[in-house]
Amino acid sequence: MVKQKMEPTMSRLYNRVYVCMKCNAKIRADAEKVMAGKVKCRKCGYYGLRQKSKELKV
Repeated sequence: MVKQKMEPTMSRLYNRVYVCMKCNAKIRADAEKVMAGKVKCRKCGYYGLRQKSKELKV
């Protein structure tokens, strides 16, 4: 049986969370700023960020 996660939990884990494509650091930022290229990684300074993928665990 698959447990369904509650909406606040999903929002906290995946909403506004981005991952650096160079060093895999997690960064919480606004989508508009990330798309405009104004947000960089705190660890390595890279501007390439992707949204955290939602995993399906069974």
